[in-house]
Amino acid sequence: MLIGESAHGDGLNAAHVNTVLGPRNGPVATAWATALATPTPGHVPFVTVLEPSVAVKPFTLFVTKATPESDDHQKLTWGPAQAGVAAGVADAVAENIISAEQCDTHVIIASVWVNPQADSPDSVYRNNRAATLTALRNSVSGFPDLDRMHQSRGHVRNGALPGAGLITLRRQQN
Repeated sequence: MLIGESAHGDGLNAAHVNTVLGPRNGPVATAWATALATPTPGHVPFVTVLEPSVAVKPFTLFVTKATPESDDHQKLTWGPAQAGVAAGVADAVAENIISAEQCDTHVIIASVWVNPQADSPDSVYRNNRAATLTALRNSVSGFPDLDRMHQSRGHVRNGALPGAGLITLRRQQN
């Protein structure tokens, strides 16, 4: 099982994608099928497609992180964000990040954030495409390694933190 994470873009149209890639005969496939078979209100996982009736391979389950709050948010999630994820997976296959063999032996779960205030279909598409490709690339390469994690632990930050978005780790004395 390979886990990847990536954020791309900034502002309202930024994308945040988490991916899980694994064999069809393992726990990722079980989670994939269970999620598809047990939707919850506002979170209906679906198979990601490149065009109607043409699913991307490896079969990719799109799982929303944000409950669609409006018709526009729903359209951006099911349209440009979903298309961006499909294109990002296809890009990973084209770049051999995911092998041709894995297209028929593995599945992907993509957990995707689309801001309810997003307003640019083109930006949502581009950001989700880039975030998906990067998340898959990160998962296959093992990014981040422990050295990078240790470098980052002293200045934890993310786009959801208020203000400057920087927290300095203070070591506690025993």
